Amino acid sequence: MPNIRVRLLVVLVVLCGFLTVAGTPPATAATSALPSDSLWFDGSPLAVRDGRFADSQGREIVLRGYNVSGETKLEENSGLPFASVADARKSAAALRALGGGDAVRFLLSWAHAEPVRGQVDTAYLAAVTEQIRAFLDAGIRVFPDFHQDLYSRYLFDSGSWYTGDGAPEWAVDAGHYPKESCGICLFWGQNITQNAAVQQAQYDFWHNGHGVQDAFLATAQATMAYLQQHLNDTEFAGIAGFDPYNEPYAGSYDSGQTSRTWERDLLWPFYVKFRARMDAAGWQDKPAFVEPNLFWNSNISTQKQEGGLQDAGTLGPRYVFNTHFYDQKAISGILMWGKAADGQYASDFAAVRDRAASAGTAAVVSEFGHPLSGTVSDKAPTVLKAMYQALDSRLPGAGWWSNPAASGPVLSGTQWQWDIYDGGHHELMNGNPDKVLTSGDAWNDEDLSAVNLDGSGNVTPRQDVRLLDRLYPSATAGTTLAFTYEDRSRDGSTTLTWNPVPSSLPDVAQLVGSGQYGLLVWRSGTGTAPTELHLPASFPTASTTVVSDLGTVHAPPAYTATTPVAVAPEPGGTGSRRLLLTDTDSGALHYALVTNGATAPSADLLNEARSELAAWAAAHF
Repeated sequence: MPNIRVRLLVVLVVLCGFLTVAGTPPATAATSALPSDSLWFDGSPLAVRDGRFADSQGREIVLRGYNVSGETKLEENSGLPFASVADARKSAAALRALGGGDAVRFLLSWAHAEPVRGQVDTAYLAAVTEQIRAFLDAGIRVFPDFHQDLYSRYLFDSGSWYTGDGAPEWAVDAGHYPKESCGICLFWGQNITQNAAVQQAQYDFWHNGHGVQDAFLATAQATMAYLQQHLNDTEFAGIAGFDPYNEPYAGSYDSGQTSRTWERDLLWPFYVKFRARMDAAGWQDKPAFVEPNLFWNSNISTQKQEGGLQDAGTLGPRYVFNTHFYDQKAISGILMWGKAADGQYASDFAAVRDRAASAGTAAVVSEFGHPLSGTVSDKAPTVLKAMYQALDSRLPGAGWWSNPAASGPVLSGTQWQWDIYDGGHHELMNGNPDKVLTSGDAWNDEDLSAVNLDGSGNVTPRQDVRLLDRLYPSATAGTTLAFTYEDRSRDGSTTLTWNPVPSSLPDVAQLVGSGQYGLLVWRSGTGTAPTELHLPASFPTASTTVVSDLGTVHAPPAYTATTPVAVAPEPGGTGSRRLLLTDTDSGALHYALVTNGATAPSADLLNEARSELAAWAAAHF
């Protein structure tokens, strides 16, 4: 989460300078509800191949979505993201249709999975399974995450200013930690380096003090085995992997230890143990989404630390390089006075791409976001646009058209967060009935959810839907060479256009006009499945124009096997749609411009735009 890093930073800069199982398992899950009209099975098993995610058709896959959700960190719904399966299904449908997501990072609670040492609560796991199934049935891939922040809420008493989540009460009791105190702490993230109770508890976990790490690994294995046994084969195929531990931090270092050697000597061995537990639980073919130390990807020099799992060697296909990113300068309110601009995070996200490439695996940015209320919330429209821009391409918009071959792979990412209860919580902070939290995330004064519920109980975006519901290549039949998307999202009344079509392509510029557009360039592979791009709701079929070497069409037709440019529903029955682009070759260069800016374009304009794009592609690839 942002404040674990950011708020510590502000003070640094400003002030200093198998188990016994309790309960009865439910009956074996019924057949998946994925519809038969999915055409190409989006829920096919995910693998890492040649440093990118790939499906069983050999297509390059991009995961885009949200964290579901910070509600898990609260007690009001007993460590579950949703109060009911019905709410989970409502959220999944909206996440697909309003947020354009095809994946979620699904938060789990160790405290609720193992409330008694050595006993897994299968009632909790059954509830988790049903809520996960709601997303799988909507055609959304899921990667669970055993979440923690500040180690555990049980380190904090009823009068504390802050709270945590993660470890169960028995794990805290075993440590006999000192009374928590952060001293002069303006922000909750300072606890990680100023609160002795938090520091010692984290230290004990990584050193397996009192056997707590062994207990966690056993619970994780039991949880994964439960999911494998209670999801049917089709549903289990939609599980993308597992995130073992959120934002790992040493607590304190041993003598002479650095963040890099801590990763080498303690964090990586933990991941190797977790990987073995995955294998034992029947998750052999699913990758572990492993995170470096939480300070690794920082845009503040005083907080930048060595790490990034540099000493783990080649991670390979059984691991995914999984990091987070928040603009700590923007959130501080002190170190960045203005708004984010074109290319703001190009270098930060390029570092993620480069680190994953050097590790021989795929990358995912499993948390990113910005506060939507408070003194820095005015930056959110530009900060989030710049983050999505950096996920799409490693280039600023100003340089994309002139050097598209440097665009790099499209990064997978899940925004923090998708909490339908935002602003409507009823959380007793640390169990204190005199501290009932209702506003924002109900978590240490944060407010980052992209949605909430309106007065009628409908899921409603709190951010510009042009920003959230994006065009992106969800499955590329071959290798993505370049991609960009100009969402034309708004900062107040200002339309943010960071990647206009250059004047050197006048017919393309005329076709796009003031509309949204995306451009994908790829080299075809050897499979037969089509390339797929998610079509936002702002791209209704009647207003969508595609200019491609595969065909040029306004208002694409419904998909058939012989239609090179077509539209089809996305799986899950949520009303969301995708563009399907079918080639019949291997190793050939292809491009596709997709825009909603044209109204009944002439055949001449379409042909001229195609000629311009063909010449542009030939010159740059």
